[in-house]
Amino acid sequence: MAMFSFRLPQLPTFSLPGSGIKLPKSTVHSIEENPDKRARTLKHLIKHNHITHSVIYNNLRFHNHTPHILCSSYILGAESELLNQIYEAESKTLDPWVDSPGEIAKHDWRAYLGKREYQRAYIDFFEDQLVEHDYDWNALLDEFLLQGEAPLINNLISGLGHPLIHLGYAKEIASRTIAIEALTLAACFYNDWHVYLDDPKYTKPSENPSESLFTILDRVTHDRTFDGLFDHRGLNNIEKLLGDEKTAAVTLDYWNAWTLSNSRDQFAESQKLAVALLVAAQTPSTLPNSNKHDFFAVHLLTSSHAVRVLLSTLPSKHHIPLVRQWWLFTLLVYIAQQRPKVNIDNIKLVELEGRDWKFVTHVALTSPYRTDAHFVKALRSMHEASKTWGDPNQFYLKAAVKFADEFRGWGGFGSAGMEELEGKEQLN
Repeated sequence: MAMFSFRLPQLPTFSLPGSGIKLPKSTVHSIEENPDKRARTLKHLIKHNHITHSVIYNNLRFHNHTPHILCSSYILGAESELLNQIYEAESKTLDPWVDSPGEIAKHDWRAYLGKREYQRAYIDFFEDQLVEHDYDWNALLDEFLLQGEAPLINNLISGLGHPLIHLGYAKEIASRTIAIEALTLAACFYNDWHVYLDDPKYTKPSENPSESLFTILDRVTHDRTFDGLFDHRGLNNIEKLLGDEKTAAVTLDYWNAWTLSNSRDQFAESQKLAVALLVAAQTPSTLPNSNKHDFFAVHLLTSSHAVRVLLSTLPSKHHIPLVRQWWLFTLLVYIAQQRPKVNIDNIKLVELEGRDWKFVTHVALTSPYRTDAHFVKALRSMHEASKTWGDPNQFYLKAAVKFADEFRGWGGFGSAGMEELEGKEQLN
């Protein structure tokens, strides 16, 4: 049986390099002027988190996920009481703000990129710039995210994709507070990966192109170049992967192999791939926590949802680079996690037994994992994908039901086990 078997029908469309991916506008759940109690609760909690807790905590290693789970739970229908419970649970491990070593100004804001200790200074800087933009936070994003020779948008996958995910939530609930935090995360986790999008020398024709990510990833799975490269799973493997000239060249050739001639349907396929990598991956039983879902794979799914949101709001010239950036992130994570086998039949053969999206939502909001940000975000991402593309074969529903049924926590941390979990987000 083939590892990947999903194929999209080929439609008569063609995407030029500067053209966009046309999608319906994602639903905006604006809370700023909404008098509803749930909306007022969410607005209050987001602002309280912003004022009280740093966006990076635990020795500048972890990301503050509070806005993610609050917004996801709110959109799924959580009442104010549950939102408050979630906030209380999230807040237990967060850190208060501390002053940065110095201030940041308009003339030198790029000089501190990648320096997480300047998170407070970046928050202050972007809030000052928001005033200069007459509180038009979309104009703020346009200047600091999209402009310049090396725009921040080309490095949103840094920091395990959290700048990208954060930005998606800012757009979904029209929150300038979350938008400023997203800019701060993008600035603080800025790393060398931006060169793959910014420097055209890294984008070149592949010797073995394909329109299907499933096909390309199947080739990666069987490529002996990566055999025995790592002795355990973990994102620290990416540094080794890209630091070796041979493995870096092979990896980038796979990245360039994806030819986006029919970009809308190919993006649809990429969202199915993100689901499959989380729900249908088969981890060898000899590895630690083999019965748990891959913590790093869930970020591929939730960042894919963020891409979907942004594609309906960004200027079209940024669409293809953003989708290719997500594919680079996915490829790097997949190889770093030792290329787990994925059998999509594990989703297709799920028996729903009358369970529908109401069941999935109920689990997200009432299960013992209702305060686990990544669990809730994953279920909602699958639901949103089903609404974007339709779900005639119930692929997304079956995946969500299977995930809701089988989830027992997060694994994928390799032989270092929980010690690596403590450093799980140490991406440069």
